[in-house]
Amino acid sequence: MSWRFAAAAVVLCAGVCTQPAVAHTKSETYTVWHISGPSVRATYSIPLVEADRLARGGTRASNDEVSTYLTSHVSVSSKAGKCSLSSPVRAVAATEQFRRFDLAFHCASAEDVELHSDAFFELVPSHVTLAQIESDTGDLVEQMMTTDQRTLSMSGGEAEKLGNASFLEYMKMGVMHIFTGVDHMSFLLGLVLISRRARDLAFVITGFTLGHSATLALAVTGVLRPHAEYIDALVALTIALIGAENIAVATRKPEVISVGVASLLTVMAIASAAGFGSLPATLLAGAALFGSCYLMMSGHLYDAARLRLVVTLVFGLIHGFGFAADLLEMRLPTQRLVELLVGFNLGVEVGQLTLVFTLLGIVAVLAKARITLPRPIVVDVLSSGLVGLGMYWFISRSFL
Repeated sequence: MSWRFAAAAVVLCAGVCTQPAVAHTKSETYTVWHISGPSVRATYSIPLVEADRLARGGTRASNDEVSTYLTSHVSVSSKAGKCSLSSPVRAVAATEQFRRFDLAFHCASAEDVELHSDAFFELVPSHVTLAQIESDTGDLVEQMMTTDQRTLSMSGGEAEKLGNASFLEYMKMGVMHIFTGVDHMSFLLGLVLISRRARDLAFVITGFTLGHSATLALAVTGVLRPHAEYIDALVALTIALIGAENIAVATRKPEVISVGVASLLTVMAIASAAGFGSLPATLLAGAALFGSCYLMMSGHLYDAARLRLVVTLVFGLIHGFGFAADLLEMRLPTQRLVELLVGFNLGVEVGQLTLVFTLLGIVAVLAKARITLPRPIVVDVLSSGLVGLGMYWFISRSFL
């Protein structure tokens, strides 16, 4: 058995060393922009915990401190150049857990308006600003400002490209999302490894498709909008769990695997309750309960195909929010949302099936050439690598 552990360690080290983890800390602000010709008004809603990051002398930032900070970090420009503040930034009434500030800008031109914010990104690199933008014609769009996208252009640009894009271009976006997402490809590899028959593979792909299609639509249309950093971490956890199930089934020791996974997640929940990490303790405790029950059940069922349909549907719900994150960073054409969602979803399916059939084709070619290793060896080693990589990403995205 020692050679198996050595091989697994090699795969684990390779995954850890070659794949960077994206560190996340929960940090969000909310803005509402009203654009009427050359006039632009913005309302910044800042959670108390975010506003207090700006405090200099005490624990609570003053209105003057926040106003000064927003004045230097939020700006608007147009074709004629930088727009000026038409009045000082002022604090307005807000709900108990928020601070709210109004900004008003006047531009020399109403053409090529761009909204820019550097606020909080130097304090928390993973910060996200959710922006709702309304024009004087009544058009309403939602976008995200991130450390990599701090400027939103109202002159067309990405919005015009998306609005004029063909259905096939929407599909291409979905395909590329799969091919450029290492975490999604890793999860699909886990689905292939766990499927011994074509029927098993059909069950897990169906469940995954139903799940991500539902939450992608709900997120993009604004019905549900979960915290992006939670989703990134949970996507990584699904990779670890699918790898752990492979090991539990192969070793016929689901109790050991489920207890190990539950123990690690419980320790993380306790650490979160003590103030460490960004994920809520209740979420981690729930993940521990779900993971242990899932691994125990799948390890003891003779035919777990139908259980995996349900489980991969749950995992698909999580990945669907991950798919939506990329779309929400763009200015989505509201008049073509249905077409965009259908095209993007079809593209995701094409990408998934292409990847799955490519993997199966490689296996078939190697088997025909008689240069393959026994299936248990391949499953053990690759599944160990998925567990290591998934947990590395999960812990990194939860605590760093």
